[in-house]
Amino acid sequence: MSALDHDWQSVFANPKPVVGERAKTRLLILLCALWVCFGLIGHAPWKTEEMQVVSIVKHMLHSGDWFFPVMAGELWLKNPPLYYLSAAFSAKLFSFILPLHDAARLVNILWVSLTLLFVGMSGRELWGMGSGRQACLLFIGSIGLVFSAHTLNPDVAGLTAYAMAFYALALAPRRAARAGLLLGCGIGAGFMAKGPLVAEVIVVVALLLPLLFEHWRRLSYIQTLILAFIVAFAWMAPWLMAFHQQYPQLLENWLAQSNAISRSFFYLTKTMLWYCWPALPLAVWTLMRNKPSHPSVQLSLFFLLIVFTMLGFGAANRDISLLPLLIPLALLATPAIDTLKRGAAAVFGWFGVMLFGALAVFIWLGWVAMMTGFPAKLAERSQKLSVSYAPEFLWWLFLPALLLTVIWALVVFKSKRTNRAAVTDWAMGMTLCWGLLMTLWLPWLDAAKSYESTLVAMKKSLPAEFACISGKGVGDFQRAAVDYYLDIQIYRFETAQRVECDLYLIEDARGQDKIYPGPEWKLIWQGKRPSDRRESFRLYQLAR
Repeated sequence: MSALDHDWQSVFANPKPVVGERAKTRLLILLCALWVCFGLIGHAPWKTEEMQVVSIVKHMLHSGDWFFPVMAGELWLKNPPLYYLSAAFSAKLFSFILPLHDAARLVNILWVSLTLLFVGMSGRELWGMGSGRQACLLFIGSIGLVFSAHTLNPDVAGLTAYAMAFYALALAPRRAARAGLLLGCGIGAGFMAKGPLVAEVIVVVALLLPLLFEHWRRLSYIQTLILAFIVAFAWMAPWLMAFHQQYPQLLENWLAQSNAISRSFFYLTKTMLWYCWPALPLAVWTLMRNKPSHPSVQLSLFFLLIVFTMLGFGAANRDISLLPLLIPLALLATPAIDTLKRGAAAVFGWFGVMLFGALAVFIWLGWVAMMTGFPAKLAERSQKLSVSYAPEFLWWLFLPALLLTVIWALVVFKSKRTNRAAVTDWAMGMTLCWGLLMTLWLPWLDAAKSYESTLVAMKKSLPAEFACISGKGVGDFQRAAVDYYLDIQIYRFETAQRVECDLYLIEDARGQDKIYPGPEWKLIWQGKRPSDRRESFRLYQLAR
């Protein structure tokens, strides 16, 4: 039986898997559930994309306009609407018990769970029974994944599309029709979540595979491609037709901007060294140990090279742009786990235990300092970095952190030292540190990053009646924040000079000269986030 002759449906077939396999699968599901759920609720929108998504979701829910994203009153065509629609549905479903931003963020449970499912099935399809678990552990243990997967961002849905398409390509030689459906959904969902680049990457890989590798050079693969393109067309056509009908000129501009060429190779290369750890060195080990003619190596390596090349030409210099690289790297690294020499595996395992153990101790020590004032230096530093944070013991955050720490210690220090245990320890260590940050330090982080208190203070200075607010130098994040928290639209002075606006908001950036309006403008408020040293705001009112 070849490496690709494994069917994920055998999980449900007779004879049933042995108890040990079933128990391992349940433990993996539990670990993944903990990893996915920590950090999704209990804090304000932090990253720029999060606030933009929340503003778009708010508009969708209030206006009923589901087809075209609108952010802070402006048509926002940076990405198609799929992820925003899913976040809006999640917000509508859970907003009766959660703030809108937390309710919307819960949609990541769906997207990330699907990604993990496809990564696991790809690992099993490529490398055999038990390999799917190892692929998932390597994937969730990736340093670059953990923060991005827990933020409101269309890249999360784009990552699911990549994972779905990868599994389809691995499955295609054996199950042509099923692979065609999945491949088409990967292309369509990728386009509808992130735009043309995701779809183009998948299509290029799918078309070149049979030309370069014999394993995909068969008649059934043509059937897979035909079905995939039909399904992808069904995903994309309705939105593109509506786009062309309503904004014909904008569609041409959007497609041109989506295919704009950038040069990100150096940034991607240097960022990979930490972002893709620990999968990257293990993937190199696989390439050293396996022949390039192995179909599983061919697919993983070719997918990696195409994604890297096309991202290098089309992606922005942002950490999150590297997310798609984690899929082929994790799958390429999977067989290295069992072939590592015992000494190397032991070093890798204990390095993970010591690294995450030390980080966990520091997180606990920092929390103790915030609660008690000892150690004094650490308490002073934490207060300086989050000035508005008032320490308060919250048992519903303390108990999960304590339980997670105890479980980690029991599993790590009582488990048998094996190659696979080293990968499990790494994934558990990542889950531990992320869980501690999102429990013990969550109020401290939220106080430092949230704009809510700043904007509430600005709202108190607003006159009872005003026409509108014009903004100078106000970024997309800040405009979205004003729209979300205050339900006020900021008209950008750079693009929409509204002469009737009698309020003028200026954002000052550190290192840049301040801009002062004319004498007819009176300063009525100025402020910033308490811990922010990079930006501040001034609000002026036109004297009548």
